[in-house]
Amino acid sequence: MIRHIIMGIFTLLALPSTAQTQQVLLETTEGNIRIALSDLTPIHRDNFVRLVNEHFYDSLLFHRVIKGFMIQGGDPDSRHAEPGAMLGEGDVGYTLEPEFRTPQLYHRRGVIAMAREGDDVNPGRKSSGCQFYIVWGKTFASKDLENMQVRLDSMTNHQVKITPEMFQTYRRIGGTPHLDGQYTVFGEVVEGMDVVNRIQQVFTDDYDRPVDDVRIIRATCFEAKSLQ
Repeated sequence: MIRHIIMGIFTLLALPSTAQTQQVLLETTEGNIRIALSDLTPIHRDNFVRLVNEHFYDSLLFHRVIKGFMIQGGDPDSRHAEPGAMLGEGDVGYTLEPEFRTPQLYHRRGVIAMAREGDDVNPGRKSSGCQFYIVWGKTFASKDLENMQVRLDSMTNHQVKITPEMFQTYRRIGGTPHLDGQYTVFGEVVEGMDVVNRIQQVFTDDYDRPVDDVRIIRATCFEAKSLQ
């Protein structure tokens, strides 16, 4: 995948949040997105915080946007990319061990997860060290979710079960359940889903790159308690 709500009602309908100690503010050319990072995924949390504090994400693009699916950023090659250049291969020279935490963390609309190389070259499903995506997804009918469970059983060796709570969330709010147990979710958007919505609807080229650049102007890390 490395290449290859609303706000008020979204917050009310979302599942109860897990314990969170860090929040990140992404100031983008489309508006601000505030993200709470989960303590259930300390490897991903700490890595993201470190990169934010090093200003790694400042000036990077959302280089891959697919309407009704997700918005992806974090490619260091995007900082000075020429218009129309194909992006998505940049990295920081390391990967992260997966931290799959279903059913507490899963791919409902509004979560942030780490991108990664495909299973053919990455059977351990290790995460990219820097590229992330924010889920938009879609809602699913009950029959579709029943079929999805069969698909997940095959892809995750019966390790991921769609719980009744997950089932209702995917029906009412939406997401990308086919990614559960395969990509690490490590936080959620707590403010700015209207911005995510705008970004996921922008016009893109044949490489899924926005024709008009959507850029992270600045990323800043905060203690969660300072934003209560």
